Amino acid sequence: MSLSKIQQSRLLLGVACAVVAVATLAAAAPAATIDDAPPRFNPPKSYYLALGDSHTYGFQSSKFFAGLPRAAFNTGYVDVFAARLRVIRPDITLVNYGCPGESTSSFMVGPCLFNALGLPLHDAFEGSQLDAALAFLAAHPGQVSPITLQLFGNDMLDLFRACAGDFSCIQREAPAAIALFGQRLTVILDGLRAAAPYAEIIVIGGWNSRIDFLAESDPLFQAANATIASVAAQARARFADMVPIFNPQGEGARLVAICALTLLCSEGDGHPSDAGYRAMAEAVFEASGYARLGG
Repeated sequence: MSLSKIQQSRLLLGVACAVVAVATLAAAAPAATIDDAPPRFNPPKSYYLALGDSHTYGFQSSKFFAGLPRAAFNTGYVDVFAARLRVIRPDITLVNYGCPGESTSSFMVGPCLFNALGLPLHDAFEGSQLDAALAFLAAHPGQVSPITLQLFGNDMLDLFRACAGDFSCIQREAPAAIALFGQRLTVILDGLRAAAPYAEIIVIGGWNSRIDFLAESDPLFQAANATIASVAAQARARFADMVPIFNPQGEGARLVAICALTLLCSEGDGHPSDAGYRAMAEAVFEASGYARLGG
């Protein structure tokens, strides 16, 4: 897995921007009319479809730069959650379309930058991840549940670039950026819900890794994360909140959590450590409601 310096830079902009950009989001969550109907409980079916970005892929920079094969990226929350599902339904098949660097925009129109650079995905697809997901659902009607989705930080990459990290600029421009993000996420979830009306859909939130900029970044991040929860509710999807895990109250507790559950302190990589991915999987399992079935 050999990349030029230019390719590495392009990829890391997509893969790692969540570490920086997510922490500097600004805006109030857009107003929404939330469907009062609760998510319909659906036990695991024949297939578990995992969608999203580098977190869905189970990305860790040290593995990537060591040139390890895709099979080595097997400690992500998707893998841990799938193992829990197999306790309930041993024959369930995992389909992981996770694409490092994916945003809601690229999710809808493609291509996956990671794949375009010649890097292998866990489960290959051409075009957009949304089209691939809808095609898979159409080919397996009534056989897919759960579906997990995580998309967030990469959507703010253009905003972060345009503002060159200037916080006042981000505050000014973020409301429109987050509103558009919410609109795209709505289109994605509406499409998935229409294609899989009886599937359990679990949308996974993000967290704030900026341990050096808490007072300014936390309220802004929380507003953006609320957009995800609101859009998920409209689509009768469940929301797995990562904030209590990665952002516990108290500056000391926050530092301990970020350093233990991500690779930020040890490797300068904001992606989760193995422990962090396990914690994510536990939160997803709890949100799914599958605990009533065992596992």
